[in-house]
Amino acid sequence: MQKITAANLVMALHQLPKNQVYNYINPKTKGLIRIVDITLPEGPISIKRWTPAKGETEHSVRAESISSQLIWRVANAFTENHPVNLDRVLGASYNTRSVLESLIAHTPQFYFCYPGRIEDVAGNVEIKHGHKHLVWIPSDPHRNGVLVKKETDVAISEIPIQSVSYDLILPPSIIDGTEININVARRHTQIQIALYLIGLHLGFRTWIAQNDKGIVYNGKPLIEQDGIVKTLFDEPMVYPHDGAVQAGLFIDCIWFQNHRLMPAIMEVEHTTGVTSGLTRMLEFYNKLPRFQTRYVIVAPDDDRQHVIREASKTTFKPLNALYFPYSAVEELYYLCEKRNLSSQSITEEFLGCFMEKAAISI
Repeated sequence: MQKITAANLVMALHQLPKNQVYNYINPKTKGLIRIVDITLPEGPISIKRWTPAKGETEHSVRAESISSQLIWRVANAFTENHPVNLDRVLGASYNTRSVLESLIAHTPQFYFCYPGRIEDVAGNVEIKHGHKHLVWIPSDPHRNGVLVKKETDVAISEIPIQSVSYDLILPPSIIDGTEININVARRHTQIQIALYLIGLHLGFRTWIAQNDKGIVYNGKPLIEQDGIVKTLFDEPMVYPHDGAVQAGLFIDCIWFQNHRLMPAIMEVEHTTGVTSGLTRMLEFYNKLPRFQTRYVIVAPDDDRQHVIREASKTTFKPLNALYFPYSAVEELYYLCEKRNLSSQSITEEFLGCFMEKAAISI
């Protein structure tokens, strides 16, 4: 079975007609796209996108970059004649994913299609109208630079082919709480555990919020687990700064590395509201000196627009917050577990490609 590479995709995009403005696949999306520059063999690709209905012009917007990491993740998803939903592959990561999807669909070997969606509810199976997919058909190319829809009788199950399992017990304070639904609290905690395990693989020590350290994982409380930071008073990046320890106590997850780096400060927002997490991180930010780190909102994939809206407010702009969708957390966790990723096998760019810039100009 044929596979496609990032270099193949970049070359196909390089061969699109020059000086042409491209449309999105979805006709309801009124924006326009132009390719500014392409770096061979594997990117990045510089593009401009604008929406005339909003008064924007090509000259009023700045060029944006489609990274090599994004191109590789997309390329790795394709096999010949198999429809691929890029939103699902990317898990809401990258704010240029719809641009790349649309440009790829203009190349001769790619079509867009809407395969049926298999829905199984309590054993009752129905085929519903499906979501937008791309399909790679190298044996039947169409004219370069145009969008072509491919009709298909394929129906796709949306049940994930890989699952993430957790062995944890919630402390009584969560189970007995009157304001927190057990299912919500458990999902929040599962994501915290996944972040801790990712950190363990990558050589990070992890701080878990003070009120969550009673969670039992694999038979013992988090406070007794390898790689868990027991107190922020042991962290030289935090304790010397007035008020920083107190401000960090209830941050859901902080990664530390070598007592001199803080790769990420993360708030998991399941239903409690993005604003509360951003506020906690801003208080922490205000107690620390300026150094390189990431302030990250970890939230369900469906909450992407809400995260962007809140993170882009003037109050929270200093954080330059990132969005780490649940599906991307679980994808990275899966890679760590199944591919045995380690701090020696990843780069900052690789880690960053699972997160999306949330603080934007809106």
